Amino acid sequence: MRIITDRHMEEFGAYLRNEERAAATVEKYTRDVRAFRGWLAGREVGKSAVLAYKARLLERYAPASANSILSSLNSFFRFARWHDCHVKTLKIQRQIFASGERELSKAEYDRLLTTAWEKGDRRLYYLMQTLCGTGIRVSELRFIDASAIQSGRAVIRCKGKTRVVILTAPLCKMLKGYLKERGISAGSVFQTRTGRPLDRSNVWRMLKALCESTGVARDKVFPHNLRHLFARTFYALRKDVVRLADILGHSSINTTRVYTMESGAEHRRQLQNLGLLRC
Repeated sequence: MRIITDRHMEEFGAYLRNEERAAATVEKYTRDVRAFRGWLAGREVGKSAVLAYKARLLERYAPASANSILSSLNSFFRFARWHDCHVKTLKIQRQIFASGERELSKAEYDRLLTTAWEKGDRRLYYLMQTLCGTGIRVSELRFIDASAIQSGRAVIRCKGKTRVVILTAPLCKMLKGYLKERGISAGSVFQTRTGRPLDRSNVWRMLKALCESTGVARDKVFPHNLRHLFARTFYALRKDVVRLADILGHSSINTTRVYTMESGAEHRRQLQNLGLLRC
């Protein structure tokens, strides 16, 4: 019988780490497989069981989320060599415009900055500008250190890739003042009280606490939305998706296109301006 055991889970995690998957990816894949294992409740793994679980996912999750979970399971089946259990993911037509409900606007970003400054939270004030002014991921924030500020360039090592991120003169000037104010001469610019680099959970909590004072919807205020704002602003100015992909560290331009999608309102305005309707 093919039963997912504790040993399977341990070895699967080791396999993913050996494949140099990011820690967050390892955690996500193993969490998805454990959820499937819990749903099985001791039953044998077979194609019919996986298809039943797939149907359950489609009832409870959006197609993209269901596909993400199925990808985790397929990865496990490849590892376990249970190839007959592999299932197809859903084919989803690429959206040509994004929902504006969770899109952070430039005006809302400015309100967040103003509120952070008025509250005296200089760390968050400069942190948001660093994320939004460079387009880096929040997990890459630790690479913005004192030496990077001096040289005007940060070497980012993430997901098995290395790239150089240019730090503009105004940003470097701003952060040099912050480093002097905080007495930081080496290491990460943005640190906890104990001197450790801020991580994703630290930044998430800080932003959520800030949005309560600004009137900006909580579901718009999270670190990755600052990266999206950078991407949309850059693309609106340059219209160069290839260059933007390089800056963001994307291997595929298809990933970058998600960041450059216009809102439905903007898409509607462009259609109306085609001048093809006689009213």
